[in-house]
Amino acid sequence: MQRRSALKHVALAVGGLMNLPAWASGWTPESIGTSSLLSVTNDALLAEITETIIPETTTPGAKSLKVDQFVQRMIQDCYGEAAKNTLKQGLVLVDQVAQQAFSKPFVNGDPTQRLEVLTQMANSTDPTAKQFVNLVKGLTIQGFRNSEYYMVNQLKFNMAPGFYHGCVTLKS
Repeated sequence: MQRRSALKHVALAVGGLMNLPAWASGWTPESIGTSSLLSVTNDALLAEITETIIPETTTPGAKSLKVDQFVQRMIQDCYGEAAKNTLKQGLVLVDQVAQQAFSKPFVNGDPTQRLEVLTQMANSTDPTAKQFVNLVKGLTIQGFRNSEYYMVNQLKFNMAPGFYHGCVTLKS
């Protein structure tokens, strides 16, 4: 009786493992869905903030690698309510600090002004501003370093390292 049960479990596990690559290869950003954590304007603001942290140069920036979606997804799925509130309050603070410093919203500032706003928030005495900058900066770096571009082109990641070459002729 136990042998039959064990065989069923092994067969189920093997079948699941065989179907896993086909199932995972069908994943697309559209099939996974988007995060409903932020509004469209805050989503664009977060994209600009991540682009300020990792700008596009000869390599793609955070915005083109969609790191902002990674940040949203991580905060929505892996962090608690405190981090969600910090993100929402921090996005409001970013625009307030930009308005006070340069009399224009964060997204209308040039890259040096944007960097100055984030630096000012990181050095602020307001704990929400500091936590926001640290949270977004850490997740932006993590998202960039986990992107396919970085893994393949910078780290030279190879999904299956080492190859088997059978029947190789040897010199005597």
